[in-house]
Amino acid sequence: MIKIYRVLFYISLNALIFASSPLKIFISVDMEGIGGIGTAEMTRANGKDYQLGRKLMTAEVNAVVSAIIKFNNDAEILVNDSHGDMQNLNHQELDPRVIYIQGNKKPYGMVQGLDNSYDAAIFIGYHARAGTPKGFLAHTGSGAVKELRLNGQEVGEGGLNTYFSGEMNVPVILASGDDIFTKQFGKLVDCELVITKHAVTAQVARLKHGTIVEKELFDATTQALKTIGNKKSIKLKNPVEIKLKFSSPSHAEVLQAIPGMEWINGYTVKYEAKNMVEAYALIRLMYKYVKP
Repeated sequence: MIKIYRVLFYISLNALIFASSPLKIFISVDMEGIGGIGTAEMTRANGKDYQLGRKLMTAEVNAVVSAIIKFNNDAEILVNDSHGDMQNLNHQELDPRVIYIQGNKKPYGMVQGLDNSYDAAIFIGYHARAGTPKGFLAHTGSGAVKELRLNGQEVGEGGLNTYFSGEMNVPVILASGDDIFTKQFGKLVDCELVITKHAVTAQVARLKHGTIVEKELFDATTQALKTIGNKKSIKLKNPVEIKLKFSSPSHAEVLQAIPGMEWINGYTVKYEAKNMVEAYALIRLMYKYVKP
């Protein structure tokens, strides 16, 4: 009994320390896993109800931000738009204290701006990795990628971003998305998870009302911040072996122009990066900017 009270005491003490000193929180927000988004069209700029998708996305970010500011009024919050062309949030509707990164011409994509000065990272609106059965709008980076492995472990965008965060010694304290994503991500990271909707098929989801999702995000963020001092980052052992399988043999063939790139088979390439900083930038280059 004494041991339990001691643990609770240290948890409370950590919460008080972080609540009284300024926090730096990094938020990466994708779109497929946002609650209320039930079709691919809602995630495309020219798609039906895309503007509604933007509002839902912005509201979820605001729910998380409001919880952070309530917990720590002087918190510094960086929000990185991480979907598609990465200019989806209605940023003038965000809390004015938020710093917002917009645009996708950036070497570190979904984790642009994240460095070792941050206390924690939060991933909102994420989805399962490519090839996941029933994963709503599941993919990894782009449709060109069929499988990504780091040091032999298959990862999606959530795992890739988690390991980059680990390289920065920043723990991931909360993630949200459909039930298939949260189940998959929870096997990798011990953090607060919010199920924003339930996948019916890869193209169909059973939705909750936005206000319910926002409250769940607020509560989960509050809980995550209370235990932030006990969270540890997850880091891969260096060097990092990248194995990337593409949908087209031409893609893998073109990448042989990169020194050190190994062609494993018709679809798969392998590269040894010195760490996750190098690995992340190269992976993004390979699937986004190199075209067969």
